[in-house]
Amino acid sequence: MAKQQVKTTFFCKNCGNESPKWLGKCPACGEWNTYIEEPKAPKSASMRYDKAGGGHEAKDPVKISEIRAEDQPRIHLPSNELNRVLGGGLVQGSIVLLGGEPGIGKSTLVLQNVLRIRSRRVLYVSGEESPQQLRMRADRIAGGQMDCECYLLCETSLDSIFASIRSFQPALIIVDSIQTIANEQLESAPGSVTQVRECAAAFQRYAKETNTPVILIGHINKEGSIAGPKVLEHIVDAVIQFEGDRNYVYRILRPIKNRFGNTSEIGIYEMKEDGLREVTNPSELLLSDHDGELSGAAIGVTIDGMRPFLIEVQALVSTAAYGTAQRSVTGFEQRRMNMLLAVLEKRLGFKLAQKDVFLNIVGGIKVNDPALDLAVISAILSSNVDMAISSGICFAGEVGLSGEIRQVTRCEQRVTEAQKLGFDTIIIPKNNLKGVKRDTWTIKVVEVARVEDAFRHLFG
Repeated sequence: MAKQQVKTTFFCKNCGNESPKWLGKCPACGEWNTYIEEPKAPKSASMRYDKAGGGHEAKDPVKISEIRAEDQPRIHLPSNELNRVLGGGLVQGSIVLLGGEPGIGKSTLVLQNVLRIRSRRVLYVSGEESPQQLRMRADRIAGGQMDCECYLLCETSLDSIFASIRSFQPALIIVDSIQTIANEQLESAPGSVTQVRECAAAFQRYAKETNTPVILIGHINKEGSIAGPKVLEHIVDAVIQFEGDRNYVYRILRPIKNRFGNTSEIGIYEMKEDGLREVTNPSELLLSDHDGELSGAAIGVTIDGMRPFLIEVQALVSTAAYGTAQRSVTGFEQRRMNMLLAVLEKRLGFKLAQKDVFLNIVGGIKVNDPALDLAVISAILSSNVDMAISSGICFAGEVGLSGEIRQVTRCEQRVTEAQKLGFDTIIIPKNNLKGVKRDTWTIKVVEVARVEDAFRHLFG
């Protein structure tokens, strides 16, 4: 008997578009070299959309003005930072995708929260670790206190998982990770485009039908995006990225998509031996304590999401030991630093082309806020002239190519944060606080219009 040939098709890894043959460029999303070949999923009975209908009862559409708008009931998780990112808690019937690099702390974050939930039955589905491994991690996180309603299920078969879910009836489902779950009716391997898409869709249908929230943990690929088809991010209600450098202790929880909240909020954690600790005031941790004032250090007021915090910028300018000057940057965009160096050389006359310039953002985090420009050039100038900046001064301002200090967003919030942390002077762009009442401020606000104005105020 001849062996039945398995039919294959091509899928775009970026958007999930299907094609009968390989294409260099996806016609749906425009990305190049994203098509991969996989076994074709078996189709269910074909549906007819003719005049006779497909055997389904027609539903009457509802006028949008007649729909009653109500607040979505939310489950408040033990972590306030996670609640902030989710928009106030986990919405009933929602499906959330949590992504991040291997070893960054995704499983630790979720397990740490579910171990502190007392009033709801939680089902933790693990396709990567054994029950013994999870128990060892739980002991380390909870310190031996297991007074919770968390149940473990180590399974990778989708049919077996849903059989357990229907008999157990949990109030919250955790899937770690979605790339390890496989539908046995599909011939492709776990983690493939077809498997990830179909398994995520199955959990989405269950979440909407039973009003049960589901949290999916996902891996990311080498490009930094969540592994699997892009359609996975369209299926879920919220996509949250857990970022950070494993060489540092700080982790940032950043929402990429959220149908029930703001995508501008972020949560900050500190990795400890017993799990993740919430950082309620990141400014105090990102500022270094010096015994005395040192040259090459400046404090900038930046905003990430909706949260303002102060961060220290360190710079070192020295004579180039070799023919070509070095430019090294950590936590800041190198092309932007090169632009700022060109501005200093052209507008202020500092000859930095033959000098090595090293720039570092304290704490190991990456900052993309252009309002940090003023702190960066101040740190570079301080190191170049070898004069320290007073520890009571902080900066907020964007630097233009002509040397002007451009206005920044939410400047009032930045000034308030600097005053709260005890700074006595803040240098900001001119007219950035026009019309803002300053009666309650005790901090001195210095407004500058150009780079040379800031230099004269700092060094005379």
